[in-house]
Amino acid sequence: MTRTIYYTASTLDGFIADPDDRLDWLLRQDLDEQGPLNYEEFYAGVGVLVMGSTTYEWVMRHEDGRWPYQLPCWVMTSRELDPPTTEGADVRFASGDVRDLYDDLVAAAGERDVWVVGGGDLAGQFADAGLLDELIVYLAGVTLGAGRPLLPRRLDLELVETARNRAFLTARYRVLGTLTEDR
Repeated sequence: MTRTIYYTASTLDGFIADPDDRLDWLLRQDLDEQGPLNYEEFYAGVGVLVMGSTTYEWVMRHEDGRWPYQLPCWVMTSRELDPPTTEGADVRFASGDVRDLYDDLVAAAGERDVWVVGGGDLAGQFADAGLLDELIVYLAGVTLGAGRPLLPRRLDLELVETARNRAFLTARYRVLGTLTEDR
């Protein structure tokens, strides 16, 4: 069964990027690439990606304009963006409600998962629509004080798994729904 998973890293104070959308804090952390909840194993179960425009632009800058993914990817945006020039890149631009896109994502994923790459507001839109199943987060011992929030929503989560991966506390949560007064 296809799941929609937000797999990301965050600072201790809940930011995925600094106010200038930089990830310097993340890229300097010590990590065992074969450790708990690692990217390689996670990515092996992914069939399609979806990301916001800021994340897309960061990936394109960080990869010097080369598209690094072999899977179909939807980019949610309200503005014109240049597609990657990498041969075989399957990047599709969309706007509007994530519910309108969800069936296409699941169909493209096949029996695999949908990875919400980022950012936090996009993951929140999936959560608002009841379409976010899990959050996997690598939590670093860094504070930024400001930046792009991990998940700017009130959600009720169930802790399913934790481990340490060198500089990170790793955690997997099941999304139970919107956090309300009675839940």
